[in-house]
Amino acid sequence: MSLHLYNSLSRQVEAFVPLDPARPTMYVCGPTVYNYAHIGNARGPVVFDVLAGLLRRRYGALAYARNITDVDDKINAAAAEQQVPISAITERFAAIYRQDMSALGVRLPDIEPAATAHIGEIVTMIEGLVASGHAYPAEGHVLFSIESYPGYGKLSRRDIDDMRAGARIEVAPYKRDAGDFVLWKPSTGDLPGWDSPWGRGRPGWHIECSAMAAAHLGETIDIHAGGNDLMFPHHENEIAQSECAHGGKTFARFWLHNGMLTFDGEKMAKSRGNIETVHELLAKHPAEALRYALLSAHYRQPLDWSPKLIEQCARTLDRLYGTLRELADVDAGAIAIPAQIEAALNDDLGTPQALAEIARIAAEARKAADPGDKARLKRELLGAGLALGLLQQDPAAWFAGAAGDQDDERIQALVEERTAAKQARDFARADAIRQQLADENILLEDTPQGVRWVRKRPEPQKTEAADS
Repeated sequence: MSLHLYNSLSRQVEAFVPLDPARPTMYVCGPTVYNYAHIGNARGPVVFDVLAGLLRRRYGALAYARNITDVDDKINAAAAEQQVPISAITERFAAIYRQDMSALGVRLPDIEPAATAHIGEIVTMIEGLVASGHAYPAEGHVLFSIESYPGYGKLSRRDIDDMRAGARIEVAPYKRDAGDFVLWKPSTGDLPGWDSPWGRGRPGWHIECSAMAAAHLGETIDIHAGGNDLMFPHHENEIAQSECAHGGKTFARFWLHNGMLTFDGEKMAKSRGNIETVHELLAKHPAEALRYALLSAHYRQPLDWSPKLIEQCARTLDRLYGTLRELADVDAGAIAIPAQIEAALNDDLGTPQALAEIARIAAEARKAADPGDKARLKRELLGAGLALGLLQQDPAAWFAGAAGDQDDERIQALVEERTAAKQARDFARADAIRQQLADENILLEDTPQGVRWVRKRPEPQKTEAADS
């Protein structure tokens, strides 16, 4: 079973084989830490966390880097507004980002390079670009000359002349070409800055990733991933400056881009007031339901985010954990990833197909009567969940989290009391218990294995469009 991934560079699904099978390399563009991450920022980390697990299972190793951008004009503005050093902003929000991603089941990357810790590497790379004629200093800035790189535009498939025509009317006078982009810019005394051959300044955004990827993963990496909003200009510029800095060597062999989130069919945007942060959502919903939702559509497609989607995913997890609770006394044995799950993920990370397979396994498990079948299906269900970062909690913990202060043992005792009352033909008592549980949003389901209870989650409230 080979791994196939859609390569944005070729616009084709290709068989993936790393340059060095003993050390596949992957770089994912990480956060700019000046505020809370919104839920759209979490899709890439969750999806590529699944890919990281798949690569580790397949090759036994992975060098996975996800950077932290900790110098940026937005960071500077936040620090100035609060009258604190930029480190007070970046350290706080980097820690919150890690906590929020961890809650979503996203494992830490092997390498988490920060831009401010790589100023030396950035300056060295810029010096090389200037020396080779691919960049030029101008009024304290250093700019990359897109005309010096014939391959510019090959990732986004944009024509240079079209890009020039679409450039802003006002172009900085020190630019030779409207499309040239900043590698280094000057810093005034009130802004963070570092000494360089071109004066005190700070790096441009694009050069950071190129320098950090080369420092930790090498001049050619196997996979570079991020949101499709980064394809141009960020990733396009990374390719240009990296390949020119390294004598024309391929920068990244595979480019993977995840689609964007919409909210009730509209693009997520601050101006529309429809952006939700991961931090806010974690306070209102089970983290695992959010992860399930982020995996529910194929990663390259848009994902429409809504309260209804989250609720549907939470209910699905109720059913799956309910199945595992029914199998609590079954010894599953050693957990392994089912072949059907691996096949779905090896086909360009087919998470919707993998989730459908999980549902099929659970449905079969609920019908199983043979002890051997129960053990096999529980093993498959846990293994399938493991591949997606799902179903690894104890069912009691899941339902305790969903039920707030509700006591599982008390609910189960009432369920058993109702069963006994029915057997004793005390239907009045049985009906009273059912009603008591219904009032607490506990639903009873009669199954061949006995009565199962689940918590009914409240229906999501419809959101009204904000008045404009």
